[in-house]
Amino acid sequence: MTESAQAAPSASRAGRNLPAAIAVGVVLGAAILVSLLTVRHAFIGIVAAAVAVATYELAGALDRGAGIRVALPPVLVGGQAMIWLAWPFGRDGVLAAFVVTALVCLVWRFRGGIDGYLRDVTASVFTAAYVPLFAAFAGMLVLPDDGVARVLCFMILVISSDTGGYIAGVLFGRHPMSPTISPKKSWEGFAGSVLAGVIAGVLMLTLMLDGQWWHGALIGVVLVVTATVGDLAESLIKRDLGVKDMGTLLPGHGGLMDRMDSLLPSAVVSWLLLSLFVPV
Repeated sequence: MTESAQAAPSASRAGRNLPAAIAVGVVLGAAILVSLLTVRHAFIGIVAAAVAVATYELAGALDRGAGIRVALPPVLVGGQAMIWLAWPFGRDGVLAAFVVTALVCLVWRFRGGIDGYLRDVTASVFTAAYVPLFAAFAGMLVLPDDGVARVLCFMILVISSDTGGYIAGVLFGRHPMSPTISPKKSWEGFAGSVLAGVIAGVLMLTLMLDGQWWHGALIGVVLVVTATVGDLAESLIKRDLGVKDMGTLLPGHGGLMDRMDSLLPSAVVSWLLLSLFVPV
């Protein structure tokens, strides 16, 4: 029996090691739930830890794939500042930390000389925006009195989108959405994501946040779009760099950054829409 044939039973039609992926997902979900249902602000600590790991993975992938040198120390420190300053200062603290991080990255790269300066600084600022800045909006979701419900709404909607798309794609996927970027994504899978997202959005907004059903349906559709865009964007980055995964930390998933691709842009949109539809 060939090596590929021996490995086949552990991989699903969608290309995942499904048992490992489920196990990792359950562990991560349990950690988030425990933080939310005990001391809800501990969720900020989980976000901060995830941001540190994902930032390191992205910087490593940029270096391996294209020789791009992210200013890692200031991006790591600035990323933590963005997450933790969200607690007392909210959006203003996050944006101030991001601006300072970008300025420090400009200076930090001076010692590397002229060659590749613009490339490296651009990648450093991109990394600071893509990972910690976006993730800080997830941290801000937990700050209001109903913050637990807001975070659960955000997480459940993204998970529902991913699960609905995965099931529909495996069962009915026939028409690729973007063959050159992500060959396994299909329009049938996207339709499954929309259906699951709308159902989850309506239930979460009406039952947990006392919102309007149509607000929930709208948030469900928008988050499906942002989650899909986030997934495709990271696929483009990996293909451009010539890497399969951002890391190897999570069995069945790749790196932590590979699991945060749909969550990061969705965190920003969730905070914006929930702030609009469910005022504090």
